[in-house]
Amino acid sequence: MIDATSMGTTSHKGEDSNEMDQDVIAAQWNTVNDQLRGEIGEAAFQSWIKPIKIRSIENGVVHVTVPTRFMRDWVVAHYAERIATLWQSESLEIASLEVSVRSDRAPGQPREGIRRQTQPVNEASRNMSAERQGMSAALDSRFVFDNFVVGKPNEFAYAAARRIAEAESVPFNPLFLYGGVGLGKTHLMHGIAWHIRQTTPERTVLYLSAEKFMHRFVQAIRESTTMDFKDQFRSVDVLMIDDVQFIAGKESTQEEFFHTFNALVDQGRQIVISADKSPSDLVGMEERLISRLNCGLVADIHATTYELRLGILQSKAAQMRAEIPSKVMEFLAHKITSNVRELEGGLNRVVAHAQLIGREISIEATQDVLHDLLRANDRRVTIEEIQKQVANHFNIRLSDMHSARRARSVARPRQVAMYLAKQLTARSLPEIGRKFGGRDHTTVMHAVKKVDELKGLDTGFAEDIELLRRMLEG
Repeated sequence: MIDATSMGTTSHKGEDSNEMDQDVIAAQWNTVNDQLRGEIGEAAFQSWIKPIKIRSIENGVVHVTVPTRFMRDWVVAHYAERIATLWQSESLEIASLEVSVRSDRAPGQPREGIRRQTQPVNEASRNMSAERQGMSAALDSRFVFDNFVVGKPNEFAYAAARRIAEAESVPFNPLFLYGGVGLGKTHLMHGIAWHIRQTTPERTVLYLSAEKFMHRFVQAIRESTTMDFKDQFRSVDVLMIDDVQFIAGKESTQEEFFHTFNALVDQGRQIVISADKSPSDLVGMEERLISRLNCGLVADIHATTYELRLGILQSKAAQMRAEIPSKVMEFLAHKITSNVRELEGGLNRVVAHAQLIGREISIEATQDVLHDLLRANDRRVTIEEIQKQVANHFNIRLSDMHSARRARSVARPRQVAMYLAKQLTARSLPEIGRKFGGRDHTTVMHAVKKVDELKGLDTGFAEDIELLRRMLEG
């Protein structure tokens, strides 16, 4: 066979009325490769064109092979017509290009019909499915839609997740869920996966963390199996990546994720992504990837309200078949405001303590059991405290935090205060903006991004931020 860099067998002599010399074929193919490389770029060339090998040229048809079915489909859809056109400019004898998957047939062995090739392809498909199942992270059976308590802070994200799970075609791509720790992003992603697996089990769903995606990619590079990696990830029906902020600053992984993202979108496959920040707020992420993440539906899960926390506790107690006094529920909903995980964890501890010790569940008993958790929540920093501390540190008036003044001596401390409010409180971006003179949430996003950039450029500034953080958390 012939590829872009090495030579092997050529057209079958005696069979081809348009027989061409091996050296001529190689020269023409190399010319076509050079032109393609210039048109599509080095990365795409290495991924899609370099693995192509020429099997034969017969009656004006160039027969080429590729390693996998997915690559065959991709080359046919995106490059075959262009390759044929470029080759025709080198030789008028060329009429078209035919792409097939490489077989393990020995040289000289008669080519078999489609029926003989079907079994190996199906076997490969089964092996691919088994490998993909091994890559997918385990789904938590508790994280289904029926167990997700809906309230104002999460109703939009919940509705979007249900739409994705129930839609027969892709409604928006990607769905990007973001919010603080323990607010329900993972629950919604698991809910989507469970629903699809139960209602349309023929669809392939791959769910994993961004960290695991990176480790799989590095492993593929190390073991020289990158084509298998691409085939596995780019042939699923639904790809779900949790905590995508993990790949910020990791250029090679972002490059591969970008191409995987494009491949799936072009095929009409669904992508669901979660992160702790909005796409535009992800520091260390390439602009082209941020643009892609923003092109679908972005859904924010806000900090919980008292009513939502109370509803979550009631739902959790019902699942546990535990009788919890309403006063204890209300106490926990008021006191544990950080995130849902801490809230549910606190209830688990209270119930377990009552069952193991035999002590009645009361507010007093709850305070004893959860003294450490309650103390940590009592020390939650407020935006007002942050504004006061930052104003004192930078020697400006507290009123400047809310004013319209744009002088740098005032604007920079205000940005620092917004940054710390985002880091140290569970308030949403719109809530933080309102605390700073009714500013828009995009102003807060810009402040957070700017402070992150300055921290990386100025060690003195970074030390100031860390000092303020310690003073506020102390």
